[in-house]
Formats: sequence, structure tokens, C-alpha cells
Amino acid sequence: MANACRKQIFNSFIGFCFSAIILPQIGICSRFSMPSSDQFDKDPTAFPIATNGEPFPWRELRLPSMVIPLHYDLFVHPNLTSLDFVASETIEVFVRDAAQFIILHSKDLEITNVTLHSEEDVRYGTPGKKLNVLSYPAHEQIALLVPETLRADLRYHVAIDFRAKLADGFEGFYKSTYRTLAGETRTIAVTDFEPTEARMAFPCFDEPLFKANFSITIRRESKHIALSNMPKVKTIELEGGLLEDHFETTVTMSTYLVAYIVCDFKSVSGTSSSGVKVSIYASPDKWSQTHYALEASLKLLDFYENYFDINYPLPKLDLIAIPDFASGAMENWGLITYRETSLLFDPKTSSASDKMWVTRVIAHELAHQWFGNLVTMEWWNDIWLNEGFATYMELVSVNATYPELQFDNHFLDVCFQVIKRDSLNSSHPISNQAETPTQIQEMFDDVSYKKGACILNMLKGFLSEEKFQEGIIHYLKKFSFRNAKNDDLWSSLSKSCLEGDFTSSGFCYSDSKTTSSTLTFLGENVQVKEMMTTWTLQKGIPLVLVNQEGGLLRLRQERFLKGVFKEDPEWRPLQERYLWHIPLTYSTSSSNVIHRHVLKSKTDTLYLPEKTSWVKFNVDANGYYIVHYEGHGWDQLITQLNQNHTLLRPKDRVGLIHDAFQLVSAGRLTLDKALDLTHYLQRETNVLALLKGLEYLELFYHMMDRRNISDVTESLKRYLLRYFKPVIDGQSWSDEGSVCDRMLRAALLRLACHLNHAPCVRKAAELFSQWMESSGKLNIPTDVLKTVYSVGAQTTAGWNSLLKQYELSVSGAEKNKILYALSTNKHQENLMKLIELGMEGKVIKTQDLASLLHAIARNPKGQQLAWNFVKENWIHLLKKFDLASFDMRMIIAGTTSHFSSKDELQEVKLFFESLKAQGSHLDIFQVVLETISKNIIWLEKNLPTLRTWLLVKI
Repeated sequence: MANACRKQIFNSFIGFCFSAIILPQIGICSRFSMPSSDQFDKDPTAFPIATNGEPFPWRELRLPSMVIPLHYDLFVHPNLTSLDFVASETIEVFVRDAAQFIILHSKDLEITNVTLHSEEDVRYGTPGKKLNVLSYPAHEQIALLVPETLRADLRYHVAIDFRAKLADGFEGFYKSTYRTLAGETRTIAVTDFEPTEARMAFPCFDEPLFKANFSITIRRESKHIALSNMPKVKTIELEGGLLEDHFETTVTMSTYLVAYIVCDFKSVSGTSSSGVKVSIYASPDKWSQTHYALEASLKLLDFYENYFDINYPLPKLDLIAIPDFASGAMENWGLITYRETSLLFDPKTSSASDKMWVTRVIAHELAHQWFGNLVTMEWWNDIWLNEGFATYMELVSVNATYPELQFDNHFLDVCFQVIKRDSLNSSHPISNQAETPTQIQEMFDDVSYKKGACILNMLKGFLSEEKFQEGIIHYLKKFSFRNAKNDDLWSSLSKSCLEGDFTSSGFCYSDSKTTSSTLTFLGENVQVKEMMTTWTLQKGIPLVLVNQEGGLLRLRQERFLKGVFKEDPEWRPLQERYLWHIPLTYSTSSSNVIHRHVLKSKTDTLYLPEKTSWVKFNVDANGYYIVHYEGHGWDQLITQLNQNHTLLRPKDRVGLIHDAFQLVSAGRLTLDKALDLTHYLQRETNVLALLKGLEYLELFYHMMDRRNISDVTESLKRYLLRYFKPVIDGQSWSDEGSVCDRMLRAALLRLACHLNHAPCVRKAAELFSQWMESSGKLNIPTDVLKTVYSVGAQTTAGWNSLLKQYELSVSGAEKNKILYALSTNKHQENLMKLIELGMEGKVIKTQDLASLLHAIARNPKGQQLAWNFVKENWIHLLKKFDLASFDMRMIIAGTTSHFSSKDELQEVKLFFESLKAQGSHLDIFQVVLETISKNIIWLEKNLPTLRTWLLVKI
């Protein structure tokens, strides 16, 4: 019965799209002054030149809205032997304004024929008119020139025949290969279109605002299967043994969500509570690793349907592990594609961290089925509405469905990671202008994903969980199958929580239905839009300065900038015009009450109701801001940590450690003060706080080791092994305990063995020797597998055995651990061999090259090797990865961001300047240069202090 109801709802959406023409309501409007057909006729010289030398009738990067798509009928026949495809499509379009041409996106496609059919042509079966095609590759556009003006308010059908090679990279319609256990190499064909690559597979209106329905047909050999967004309706047998699969018409959606795959994979399936068939696909030899993903997908799908109060709108949901995949996953509606390590789980080799990752990525992509697919941002400048929400929903959904993973604790690191980027002047606003494909690709970064998630989590704490949920349900229902922008979200959240909706504690709670967008928060009028635009339309993170004077709290806000000090001449100009509306929370030594206040001005004063020895702002680190306690504020908090740290919440202790070391980088706190704060950790039992303290100390160790500052490196090593010896020696070499316990074990033993702690190295070597004797059959506990492999990789025999195991393994989780271990070897010839294998792309797949170079660059013996390789092989790397791809950005940052000398800075700067001269420019260039500059400043200001502090402590 559930399936029948779902099918009925689904069909009603399709019916709507083909009903009476009221289609301009879909929200496409004149976004800028568009050149008209008349302008083109009057002055064709004002327009760009097509490849055939004729004027191209459109000069904007964005498509015109005179003609809009309603429906695509797409046929594709890939040949997995010749590695190409032939295809045809019929696009039903609606003419909003009279036009003499149709502009579409097309990239690297050979268009062989285009005909235009009017409604009368279609009705009476008369032949259409052949159209001339102009191409303008600089904008990835084609123009279809029509012999007679297209009349407004009419529909037309555009039929296009085209062909192309299956792409070599990871974009468009591309080929992917895998090896069977028997050693046979097999090829599949797969799509990946986000953000602007659908145009590589079929000519289309490749912008998120141009939503349409898609009817897809795939021709294939009998040994393969075909998958697409929708269920298969029928299969037709053709001559020569070929089969043709016809799929149901999709709901209204953007082009970047279209997907189709031809492969020979196997699946495991289940049915959700509401009747959705969920299937997990993988290559046949990896089918046994699909079962956890099915369990997680079913639980998460049920959760989202209940949480959003909106049924998943398709009859089926497929998740498929692709052997060659650039990102972690892609949320194609009904056919989600994943990198194998983001979907498959092998109990013998997948650790607690691996399980957390797989669960998070599944949760992220399923959230997109609502945030992004059902409601899509109008343009890529607001990609955070997709990615920030999906990242935030990881927190909500994983906490609810898998509380044992304790993801709530690890969400803190999501925010801490993006703060590193956002505290640089080279950061960008969450909502940021992006027009070219390169600019659009660069929007897919930590700011869009992680900062977006963090400010949503902060807003949830401000509104209350209940009202936040009501607001996003309102947003999803109002804009279903449509597009939205920032203001639409703030409007929906305002409607869920209006004047009079707050209790004395500051939480919104009532169900007022008035239309005001003003909230009453502790007696203050607060507009959601006014507050949140201070977080989305300006870059950076605020610093809240707190000065306690008896019963008064004097507050100031500034822009927090790493490596820029108040005495620097550039400090004041970088502060101008920055102001946030900050929903503050704080607690005191005298009570457990959480106090709330919105800081909307540069300065403010609060009154404490009772005497207190300390005050702690940003309760549970839920706010996206850093806090500095002036006067004796830090001393009082450090005293409390040393006397009884449990009086501060566990997350507050983590937040204090984080903020203290961030403040050192801005010259607000001395390094010895921050290090003194960590002294209490010898009595700490909370895993998060231990890991955070360990993280900074290990960071300093690696910085000193890379720079070959041997005395401080040795002092840090002795301090770490002495200071953390009780907790290190207390670790078992097992997979026992909670997820947090297991992650602490993995981190501690990895560090201890890296520091050559004799008991650790001895145990790891013993386990590795047993593994070697068993010919790789011994099951080592998964949480210590990376450590054991890393110790084993230091000998020639061990390194060679691991490389052989890497080739044989069918577990992506194990291969990742082996590759990391291989990259820690001290011999440069071995590291160079890894790079060569990565470039070749057979043993080490090209998809893993970026992370491999990053890992080698972290090795002091490999840092110069990796950097030199990137400089010398830049052209070859660009043949494998798009300039603005995540892989290229990781390669650039991963091989340079750890540099900390002026010579290295100059070398990187000269290389980037040479690239700019060749026409290659990325925002990541400035991020890297600023990061290196800040590393240099940090060392200059803090190395003497670190050296002295360590000498005193050891």
C-alpha cells in the first residue's frame, strides 16, 4: 500500500510539470540586462566569435531565460570496448520571450544533427527544421540558430544527435576500471555532473535554476546492467544481443543531479518503513562489504522522512561504490555515487574511524535528497544551502540513529578545522560570488561545508531544536521542487519562532502564527535575517574579549585574524566594517545556569547576579566564535582546571584548549600560558580533551621535525612520552571500548610508535612479524592496523610485503592504511616509487594521488620530494585533474602549507606567479601563501618560548 501511495504522489508531480503553462512561476527571471535578438542583429561585432568565425549571439556566462527546458528525452549508448558513446535527446522547451536562437551548454561533445519541431510538427508527424549550430568553447556554450523567430508562450521540441569519448578523468560521463580477484580488468561507465559537468554528457541548460523532467534510455550489452535516477520500466531486446533499458520519468530536478551507470555490479537490497526499495551496489568481489551501508541507509532514510515530515519522493534509492571517484560521494537523486571507502565496510580491516566516516557520508548524501535535490539553491554562490545543511544534518541524524558513535563529540572538530581557514584574510564569505566553472568549483570547500554547518548548529541553539526543526520543515515544504536563496531560509526560520515565542531562559517555544520576522530574545528584538547575514555575507570569525571587573562583564568584539597583531599597521584596516550579531552563551563558577545574550555592537556590558571566581563563554563550544579572557580571566580558568577540572563541562575544556592555542597565533596569549593550561591533562579522563591537547603538542613536534630544529624536537619527544606515558601504557592492542576510547587508542599508539617509544615499537613489530608469517591472513585489530603497518613499513622486506598486499587487497579501508604506512618510509627511492605508481594509475589509482602526495609531504624525508614533483610535473597533473578540482587544491595545499621559512615562501610565491602568467589562478594560492607567512611569524615569535618552557618541564 505504501508503494501505491508513493507512486500516486510521484506521478502527480510529473503531471504538474506537463500541465497548463504557468511555468514562468518556477522562478527564472531576468538576472541582468540581457542582450536581445534585436541587439545581435544591430551590432554583431559586440558579440564573441564562434569556432567557425561567425558572431556568437550570446556574450554572458549565464544562460538567457528567454527559452527554458521542460523535459529531456535522453538516449545513451556507451561502448565499453571502444570507450565512447553515441546519444540523442529531445528537449521540450517553453519560449517565455520571442527568440531567434537557443543557447545551451555543451562541452567536448560532437554534435552531428539538430532539428527543431513545433507543436504542430509533433502533432502531425511532419519533419522538423534543421538548425545551424555555433560553438563558443570559452563559455562552454552552443547556439542553435532558428530560421524563424520562436514565438512567445509556445512549446518546441529540439532534437539533437551527438557523440563523444568516455572522459578520462572523473567528470561528465567517464570510464572507471577495477580488477577482479582473478586479475581481469573490467570497465564501467559512470556519470558525475556537479557542479557544471552535465554539459560533458549531453547538451543542456546546465544551471541549477533550469529544472526539468528527464526520461532516460540506456543501451547496453547483456553482461552489464544499467542504473539511473528512477526505476527501470522495461527492457527491450535488440538485434545483436543488445538490450535497451527504459527508466521512469524523473521528478523535476536540476541537470547536475542526473545520473546513469553501465556496470556489472552486484547488490543487496532492503525496504524502508515507507516502502522505498534501497539497494547498495558494488563490484562483485566487494559485495560482502555492502551490508553495513544497507543497514545505515535504511535507518537514516526512515529518520529523515520523520524528521523532515516529507516522504522521500522517489520509489527507489540506489547507493553505488565507484572504483574511480574524485570526491567522497555525489547525491544524484535516487542513484547516489560513492568512493568505495565512503560506502563499503569490511569488519576485518575497517576501524572505528572508518565506520564513523561511512556513516557520516551516507547521512550527508541522504540529507541532500531533501536539501539540494528537493530544494535547490538558485545559484552556486549559495551552495552552502546544500552542503552546509547536509554537513549539519550529519550531526542530527547520526546522533539519533547511531548514538554509540558519539558523533556529537567529534562535531567540535568540524568547526575547529574551518576556523583555521576562516581566521585568514584569504577566506571568503559563506555566500560568495561565483560565475566561472573554476570559481564555482572552488566554492566546494570547508567554508561552504563546515562553517555552514557550524553557524546552523549555533542558530539551532539560539532558536531551540524544536523551532529550528519547524523552520526547516517549513522551508522544505514551501520550496519543494523549486529553488531557494539565503533569505528564503531566514524567512522560514523566522516564521517558526516569532515575537512572544521565548521563555525566560531565552528559548523560543510557542506556536505563534504571526507574520513578523522579529524574534524576542531576552527582551531584545532580534531579526533572524539581520543576525544571520552577518555570518553569511562577511568572511571571518569574531573574537569576543571578556573583561571581568567585579560584578561587571565588559565585552568587546573584533575580527579574529591569525598572525596579525594589534601593533601591526594592517590590523586596523582589516578590522573595519566587521560586526557580527553573536548569540553568546556563558556559565560561571557559582551556578550551572546557562546565560544568554546577543552581542550586536562593538562593546557591551553585562551584570553578574552573584559573586563568581570565573566566567566561561561559549558553552559546549556551540558558538562560532573565539573567546579571550582579559585581565586575570585565563589565570582563573587555569587555576580551576588544576584544582578540579570537572567543574567545567567536558566540551568547555576542549574549547578552552582550542581557543588558547588559537589566541597564541594572534598574539593575544603567550605560548607558555597556553601550554600551562594543558598541564591539567595528566588528570583528564575525557577523550576529547586529551585528543585536543595531544593534537597541538604533536603539531609542534612535526613543525620542529620538518624544520630540523633537533633540540626542540627531542625535547618535545621526551615531554610527550613522559607526560602521556601512563595513558599510552594503559592502552590495549585491541578493538575494545567505546568509539571515543578506540579513537584515543589509535591516536596514542600511532604517536608513541612514531616517537620510537620502545614498548610500542616492540609490540607493533611483533604483530607485523606474525602478519608476515601468516602471509597477510592474520586479523590484526583494526584500530591499531595503521600503526602496525607503519612500523612494518620501515624495513625493506616489510615495505615490499605491504606494497604486494596493497595490490591484492579488496578492502579500500585496508588499502588506505597500507598507503599511509608506505608513505612514512624514510627512503626517498621508495617514496618516489609510490608517486610514480600513483601517476601511472594502475596499482595506486589516480583518485588516491592527491592524498598520497599530501602524506609524503608530511614525512620530513618526503616534503621536498613531493613539492619538487608538483613543480616539475604540473602540466602532467593538469591532464589528470581539473585545475579547480578538489584533488588539485589538495595537491597544492598538501605539499606547501606546512612550509615555515622565508626561502620556502619565496619559492612557492614564484611558482604561483609563473602559473598566473600561464593563465592559471586559484584562490587557494593566496590561502597557501598566507598560511606559510603565518607559520613563519609563529616560529619567530614562539620558538624561544617553546624551547624555554620545555627545558623547564623536562
